[in-house]
Amino acid sequence: MMQTGSCSFGLWKVIVSWEGNVVYQVQFVRTAPEGPVPVQFTKFLAGRVDSFDPLVSAAVSGDNAYSRVYAAVSKIPYGETRTYREVALVADTHPRVVGNAMARNPTSLIVPCHRVTASDGTLGGFTPDLQIKRDLLKMEGKKKRG
Repeated sequence: MMQTGSCSFGLWKVIVSWEGNVVYQVQFVRTAPEGPVPVQFTKFLAGRVDSFDPLVSAAVSGDNAYSRVYAAVSKIPYGETRTYREVALVADTHPRVVGNAMARNPTSLIVPCHRVTASDGTLGGFTPDLQIKRDLLKMEGKKKRG
C-alpha cells in the first residue's frame, strides 16, 4: 500500500511517497501533510547518514534515456558532484537530456540531482529553489560556486 508523509529540511517540507523499499516521489514544498517517512530521510536530512539503503527509486527501472540518467546519478557518491556532460557519457545520452531528466526527477535525494552541476562550475538548476541545492551540497561538505 502506497504511503505518503513528510519531514523537514530547513524551511522546506519534504513529501515522500513510497511502498516497501521503492520510493515513487520526493518533493520539496512549503507546506505538507503530516505523516511518517522512511527513517533514512530524516537521518539523511539531519546529516547523520550518507545513504538511503535499502530504499530505491522507481525512476531507475526500465531502459530509456531518463532511467539510464537516473541510474547514473544514483551512483554519484555522497559529497561528490558530476557534470551534466559526465553523466551523459555514463548514460549514453546528451547533456541536455540529462538536464531535462534532472528537471523532471520524481525522486530527488534518492536520485541525488543536487550532485549534478554545470561544466563551468555553476550549480545549474534545482526545483523549486536553487538554495536547496546549495544547502544539500553544503551539508555533504561540498563547496561549489553558483
